[in-house]
Amino acid sequence: MAKHEKKSKARATIIGIDIGGTGIKGGIVDLKKGKLVGERYRVDTPQPSTPEAVADAVAHIAEELGRREGAPDSGTPIGVTFPAIIQHGVARSAANVDKSWIGYDVDAAFTERLGRPVEVINDADAAGLAEVRFGAGEGIKGTVLVITLGTGIGSAFVFDGRLVPNAELGHLEIDGHDAETKASAVAREREGLNWSDYSVRLQRYFEHVEFLFSPELFVVGGGISKKADEYLPHLKLRTPIVPAKLKNEAGIVGAALQVAIHHKLAT
Repeated sequence: MAKHEKKSKARATIIGIDIGGTGIKGGIVDLKKGKLVGERYRVDTPQPSTPEAVADAVAHIAEELGRREGAPDSGTPIGVTFPAIIQHGVARSAANVDKSWIGYDVDAAFTERLGRPVEVINDADAAGLAEVRFGAGEGIKGTVLVITLGTGIGSAFVFDGRLVPNAELGHLEIDGHDAETKASAVAREREGLNWSDYSVRLQRYFEHVEFLFSPELFVVGGGISKKADEYLPHLKLRTPIVPAKLKNEAGIVGAALQVAIHHKLAT
Protein backbone atom coordinates (compact mmCIF):
# COMPACT_ATOMS: atom_id res chain seq x y z
CA MET A 1 0.00 0.00 0.00
CA ALA A 2 2.82 2.38 0.88
CA LYS A 3 4.43 1.78 -2.50
CA HIS A 4 1.13 2.50 -4.28
CA GLU A 5 0.63 5.69 -2.28
CA LYS A 6 4.12 6.88 -3.18
CA LYS A 7 3.47 6.29 -6.89
CA SER A 8 0.15 8.18 -6.74
CA LYS A 9 1.79 11.10 -4.99
CA ALA A 10 4.55 11.24 -7.60
CA ARG A 11 2.01 11.34 -10.40
CA ALA A 12 0.27 14.32 -8.79
CA THR A 13 3.12 16.53 -10.02
CA ILE A 14 4.71 17.07 -13.42
CA ILE A 15 7.58 19.30 -14.51
CA GLY A 16 6.61 22.02 -16.98
CA ILE A 17 9.17 24.12 -18.88
CA ASP A 18 8.37 27.29 -20.84
CA ILE A 19 10.78 28.31 -23.61
CA GLY A 20 10.78 32.00 -24.54
CA GLY A 21 12.91 34.22 -26.72
CA THR A 22 14.89 35.65 -23.79
CA GLY A 23 14.35 33.19 -20.95
CA ILE A 24 13.52 29.55 -20.24
CA LYS A 25 11.67 28.88 -17.01
CA GLY A 26 10.37 25.75 -15.38
CA GLY A 27 8.55 24.53 -12.33
CA ILE A 28 7.01 21.54 -10.62
CA VAL A 29 3.26 21.69 -11.19
CA ASP A 30 0.64 20.43 -8.76
CA LEU A 31 -1.90 18.95 -11.17
CA LYS A 32 -4.77 19.15 -8.70
CA LYS A 33 -4.36 22.85 -7.98
CA GLY A 34 -2.74 24.12 -11.16
CA LYS A 35 -0.03 25.82 -9.12
CA LEU A 36 3.72 25.51 -8.78
CA VAL A 37 5.29 23.52 -5.99
CA GLY A 38 8.07 25.82 -4.78
CA GLU A 39 9.74 28.53 -6.82
CA ARG A 40 10.14 28.46 -10.57
CA TYR A 41 13.65 28.16 -11.99
CA ARG A 42 14.85 30.36 -14.86
CA VAL A 43 17.88 30.55 -17.16
CA ASP A 44 18.60 32.84 -20.09
CA THR A 45 17.74 31.49 -23.52
CA PRO A 46 21.04 30.59 -25.23
CA GLN A 47 22.23 32.88 -28.02
CA PRO A 48 22.19 31.70 -30.69
CA SER A 49 19.15 29.66 -29.71
CA THR A 50 20.04 26.55 -31.69
CA PRO A 51 18.25 23.24 -30.99
CA GLU A 52 21.30 21.74 -29.30
CA ALA A 53 21.88 24.72 -27.03
CA VAL A 54 18.23 24.99 -26.01
CA ALA A 55 18.00 21.24 -25.38
CA ASP A 56 20.98 21.53 -23.01
CA ALA A 57 19.26 24.39 -21.16
CA VAL A 58 16.02 22.41 -20.87
CA ALA A 59 17.95 19.39 -19.56
CA HIS A 60 19.66 21.61 -16.96
CA ILE A 61 16.31 22.94 -15.72
CA ALA A 62 14.82 19.44 -15.59
CA GLU A 63 17.79 18.20 -13.55
CA GLU A 64 17.55 21.11 -11.12
CA LEU A 65 13.81 20.67 -10.60
CA GLY A 66 14.15 16.89 -10.38
CA ARG A 67 16.28 17.26 -7.24
CA ARG A 68 13.64 19.29 -5.41
CA GLU A 69 11.13 18.11 -2.86
CA GLY A 70 7.81 17.34 -4.53
CA ALA A 71 9.37 16.45 -7.89
CA PRO A 72 7.87 13.51 -9.82
CA ASP A 73 9.97 10.41 -10.31
CA SER A 74 12.70 10.48 -12.92
CA GLY A 75 10.71 8.59 -15.55
CA THR A 76 7.67 10.87 -15.52
CA PRO A 77 7.10 12.73 -18.83
CA ILE A 78 7.94 16.44 -19.00
CA GLY A 79 5.91 19.12 -20.76
CA VAL A 80 7.71 21.86 -22.71
CA THR A 81 6.32 24.92 -24.48
CA PHE A 82 7.91 26.27 -27.63
CA PRO A 83 7.23 29.54 -29.52
CA ALA A 84 6.30 27.91 -32.82
CA ILE A 85 3.58 26.00 -34.58
CA ILE A 86 3.99 22.45 -33.27
CA GLN A 87 2.56 19.63 -35.36
CA HIS A 88 3.07 16.06 -34.12
CA GLY A 89 6.08 17.27 -32.14
CA VAL A 90 7.71 19.00 -35.13
CA ALA A 91 8.29 22.78 -35.25
CA ARG A 92 6.70 24.34 -38.35
CA SER A 93 7.73 27.94 -37.63
CA ALA A 94 10.27 29.82 -35.48
CA ALA A 95 9.39 32.97 -33.55
CA ASN A 96 12.20 34.62 -31.58
CA VAL A 97 14.42 31.55 -31.89
CA ASP A 98 16.92 30.32 -34.48
CA LYS A 99 15.41 29.48 -37.90
CA SER A 100 17.10 26.07 -37.81
CA TRP A 101 14.16 24.91 -35.68
CA ILE A 102 11.82 24.86 -38.68
CA GLY A 103 11.13 21.21 -39.58
CA TYR A 104 12.94 20.01 -36.43
CA ASP A 105 11.42 17.11 -34.45
CA VAL A 106 11.49 18.82 -31.05
CA ASP A 107 9.71 15.98 -29.23
CA ALA A 108 12.18 13.35 -30.41
CA ALA A 109 15.28 15.48 -29.84
CA PHE A 110 14.30 16.56 -26.32
CA THR A 111 13.22 13.03 -25.40
CA GLU A 112 16.63 11.73 -26.45
CA ARG A 113 18.54 14.53 -24.70
CA LEU A 114 16.63 14.23 -21.41
CA GLY A 115 16.36 10.44 -21.43
CA ARG A 116 12.65 10.56 -20.60
CA PRO A 117 9.43 11.28 -22.52
CA VAL A 118 9.02 14.93 -23.49
CA GLU A 119 5.91 16.45 -25.04
CA VAL A 120 6.18 19.86 -26.73
CA ILE A 121 3.26 22.26 -27.17
CA ASN A 122 2.93 25.75 -28.66
CA ASP A 123 3.45 28.35 -25.92
CA ALA A 124 0.16 30.18 -26.47
CA ASP A 125 -1.72 26.86 -26.57
CA ALA A 126 -0.18 25.89 -23.23
CA ALA A 127 -1.16 29.19 -21.61
CA GLY A 128 -4.68 28.87 -22.98
CA LEU A 129 -5.10 25.33 -21.73
CA ALA A 130 -3.99 26.40 -18.25
CA GLU A 131 -6.35 29.39 -18.17
CA VAL A 132 -9.34 27.26 -19.14
CA ARG A 133 -8.60 24.53 -16.60
CA PHE A 134 -7.37 26.59 -13.67
CA GLY A 135 -7.75 30.29 -14.48
CA ALA A 136 -10.16 32.83 -15.93
CA GLY A 137 -11.90 30.32 -18.22
CA GLU A 138 -12.48 27.62 -15.60
CA GLY A 139 -15.89 25.99 -15.90
CA ILE A 140 -16.85 27.71 -19.17
CA LYS A 141 -18.49 25.45 -21.75
CA GLY A 142 -18.23 26.07 -25.48
CA THR A 143 -15.51 28.10 -27.18
CA VAL A 144 -13.01 30.06 -25.07
CA LEU A 145 -10.38 32.10 -26.91
CA VAL A 146 -7.28 33.03 -24.95
CA ILE A 147 -5.49 35.91 -26.67
CA THR A 148 -1.97 36.86 -25.58
CA LEU A 149 -0.85 40.41 -26.35
CA GLY A 150 2.92 40.69 -26.43
CA THR A 151 5.61 40.83 -29.11
CA GLY A 152 2.92 39.48 -31.39
CA ILE A 153 -0.56 38.14 -30.74
CA GLY A 154 -0.72 34.57 -29.50
CA SER A 155 -3.96 32.63 -29.36
CA ALA A 156 -5.42 29.44 -27.98
CA PHE A 157 -8.74 27.97 -29.13
CA VAL A 158 -10.36 25.75 -26.50
CA PHE A 159 -13.76 24.08 -26.93
CA ASP A 160 -15.42 22.36 -23.96
CA GLY A 161 -12.03 22.20 -22.27
CA ARG A 162 -10.30 20.55 -25.24
CA LEU A 163 -7.56 22.37 -27.09
CA VAL A 164 -7.75 22.90 -30.84
CA PRO A 165 -4.00 23.39 -31.44
CA ASN A 166 -2.13 25.97 -33.48
CA ALA A 167 -4.87 28.55 -33.98
CA GLU A 168 -2.76 31.46 -35.26
CA LEU A 169 -5.37 34.19 -34.81
CA GLY A 170 -2.73 36.89 -34.48
CA HIS A 171 -2.08 36.53 -38.20
CA LEU A 172 -5.59 37.23 -39.37
CA GLU A 173 -5.61 39.94 -42.04
CA ILE A 174 -7.63 42.93 -40.90
CA ASP A 175 -7.95 46.08 -43.00
CA GLY A 176 -5.08 44.89 -45.18
CA HIS A 177 -2.67 44.28 -42.29
CA ASP A 178 -1.47 41.29 -40.34
CA ALA A 179 -3.42 41.85 -37.10
CA GLU A 180 -0.46 41.57 -34.75
CA THR A 181 1.45 44.33 -36.57
CA LYS A 182 -1.25 46.77 -35.44
CA ALA A 183 -2.76 45.38 -32.25
CA SER A 184 0.05 43.68 -30.31
CA ALA A 185 1.48 45.22 -27.16
CA VAL A 186 4.73 45.91 -29.01
CA ALA A 187 2.81 47.69 -31.78
CA ARG A 188 1.30 50.01 -29.16
CA GLU A 189 4.75 50.80 -27.77
CA ARG A 190 6.34 51.17 -31.20
CA GLU A 191 3.74 53.68 -32.35
CA GLY A 192 3.48 55.47 -29.03
CA LEU A 193 -0.28 54.90 -28.77
CA ASN A 194 -2.11 55.99 -25.65
CA TRP A 195 -4.56 53.54 -24.11
CA SER A 196 -7.57 55.15 -25.74
CA ASP A 197 -6.09 54.90 -29.25
CA TYR A 198 -4.85 51.39 -28.57
CA SER A 199 -8.35 50.39 -27.46
CA VAL A 200 -9.62 51.35 -30.93
CA ARG A 201 -7.13 48.89 -32.45
CA LEU A 202 -8.17 46.17 -30.02
CA GLN A 203 -11.85 46.82 -30.69
CA ARG A 204 -11.32 46.26 -34.40
CA TYR A 205 -9.37 43.06 -33.75
CA PHE A 206 -11.67 41.50 -31.17
CA GLU A 207 -14.89 42.33 -33.00
CA HIS A 208 -13.49 40.60 -36.10
CA VAL A 209 -12.51 37.48 -34.14
CA GLU A 210 -15.87 37.55 -32.38
CA PHE A 211 -17.68 37.61 -35.73
CA LEU A 212 -15.68 34.63 -37.00
CA PHE A 213 -15.96 32.35 -33.95
CA SER A 214 -18.73 33.61 -31.60
CA PRO A 215 -16.89 32.51 -28.46
CA GLU A 216 -18.40 32.27 -25.01
CA LEU A 217 -15.43 34.12 -23.49
CA PHE A 218 -12.28 36.03 -24.38
CA VAL A 219 -9.35 35.80 -21.96
CA VAL A 220 -6.57 38.35 -22.47
CA GLY A 221 -3.06 37.36 -21.39
CA GLY A 222 0.50 38.65 -21.74
CA GLY A 223 2.27 41.22 -19.60
CA ILE A 224 -0.17 43.87 -20.77
CA SER A 225 -2.99 42.05 -18.97
CA LYS A 226 -1.74 43.73 -15.79
CA LYS A 227 -3.04 46.98 -17.29
CA ALA A 228 -6.39 45.51 -18.34
CA ASP A 229 -8.33 48.31 -16.61
CA GLU A 230 -6.79 50.75 -19.09
CA TYR A 231 -8.34 49.17 -22.18
CA LEU A 232 -10.84 46.36 -21.53
CA PRO A 233 -13.59 48.74 -20.28
CA HIS A 234 -13.42 50.57 -23.63
CA LEU A 235 -14.21 47.46 -25.68
CA LYS A 236 -17.80 46.97 -26.81
CA LEU A 237 -18.38 43.30 -27.58
CA ARG A 238 -21.18 40.78 -27.19
CA THR A 239 -18.68 38.39 -25.68
CA PRO A 240 -17.42 38.80 -22.10
CA ILE A 241 -13.70 39.66 -22.05
CA VAL A 242 -11.54 39.28 -18.94
CA PRO A 243 -7.83 39.36 -18.02
CA ALA A 244 -5.90 36.13 -17.54
CA LYS A 245 -5.28 34.95 -13.99
CA LEU A 246 -2.22 32.71 -14.13
CA LYS A 247 0.19 35.38 -15.43
CA ASN A 248 3.80 34.20 -15.88
CA GLU A 249 3.08 30.67 -14.68
CA ALA A 250 0.47 29.88 -17.36
CA GLY A 251 2.92 28.34 -19.85
CA ILE A 252 4.56 26.12 -17.25
CA VAL A 253 1.21 24.92 -15.91
CA GLY A 254 -0.21 24.36 -19.39
CA ALA A 255 2.82 22.36 -20.54
CA ALA A 256 2.45 20.04 -17.55
CA LEU A 257 -1.32 19.82 -18.02
CA GLN A 258 -0.96 18.78 -21.67
CA VAL A 259 1.29 15.92 -20.60
CA ALA A 260 -1.16 14.87 -17.90
CA ILE A 261 -4.05 14.82 -20.39
CA HIS A 262 -2.12 12.96 -23.09
CA HIS A 263 -0.67 10.34 -20.73
CA LYS A 264 -3.84 10.09 -18.61
CA LEU A 265 -1.99 11.01 -15.43
CA ALA A 266 -3.76 12.37 -12.36
CA THR A 267 -5.47 15.76 -12.88
